[in-house]
Amino acid sequence: QVQLVESGGGLVQAGGSLRLSCAASGRTFGTYAMGWFRQAPGKEREFVAAIKWSGITGYADSVKGRFTISRDNAKNTVDLQMNSLKPGGPAVSYCASTRGIVFPRPGDVDYWGQGTQVTVSS
Repeated sequence: QVQLVESGGGLVQAGGSLRLSCAASGRTFGTYAMGWFRQAPGKEREFVAAIKWSGITGYADSVKGRFTISRDNAKNTVDLQMNSLKPGGPAVSYCASTRGIVFPRPGDVDYWGQGTQVTVSS
């Protein structure tokens, strides 16, 4: 089993920045890629970014150029630096193990974190 715990969520104004972190524990040997999804109330869970152990990354078009994903393999952590945030209501950001895929769909995920809430005010 793999446990994923997110931190760093909160409230920020549009145009601001947040840095999310995900800590993995348990049987992490098979976490070849890790990523982030977001989900607003009543909406589908959407891919944001992912990174392989090698450093190869994938980003959703909507965040490319504004967000940066990074991974510390020794610490089993994955961070998401979010800049130039756009306004929106509360949404939950989820850390995920994506089976080595850097453009994953929700069905590609084998482990999910419980999520951390992010709200961008206008």
